[in-house]
Amino acid sequence: MLSLPCVILSGGKSSRMGEDKSLLPFLENKSLIQYQYERLQKVFQKVYISSKTQKFNFNANIILDNGSIYSPMIALESILSHFENQKVFIITVDTPFVSTHTIQTLVEQSNDHEITIAQSMDTLHNLCGVFDSSILKKIQSFIQQDIHKINALVNKSHTKIVSFENEKEFLNINTPDIYNQSLEYYKNI
Repeated sequence: MLSLPCVILSGGKSSRMGEDKSLLPFLENKSLIQYQYERLQKVFQKVYISSKTQKFNFNANIILDNGSIYSPMIALESILSHFENQKVFIITVDTPFVSTHTIQTLVEQSNDHEITIAQSMDTLHNLCGVFDSSILKKIQSFIQQDIHKINALVNKSHTKIVSFENEKEFLNINTPDIYNQSLEYYKNI
């Protein structure tokens, strides 16, 4: 098991889905977030959920994102403030197919980097990787400047990008059509 903490981001608006995607039924579990949480508990010693509220109907470690703005930058600030002087693996609730091998590769390659994130084909997955709490001051500076794009943080940090060939493992469940595709995809893996 990996010793660094894992945090699942689950505090977004889900505006493209039209409802809270983390609470959607997913496979044999009651919700997508419960599936992700239980799956990642087999990989990491400690798993947490970053959310604006405690909206889950199962027992989980929660890190509340206290900002009033829906922003992954604010979520990162809350998370990294919680884990001073350590690296944290961050993944979104809507990417349930990222493999254990991919996660382990990202962790292994995160030495000497502030951020280590995945890339598949031409797509950079800014919220799938390892973040060092040493970037907290940069994050706070971006928030003060009203900059909320993670790409800005990635570009201004000592970042390692690790390429992966399997595009499907990064399937992002953010619309009803993709949600339905993901249920079909899972049956075939």
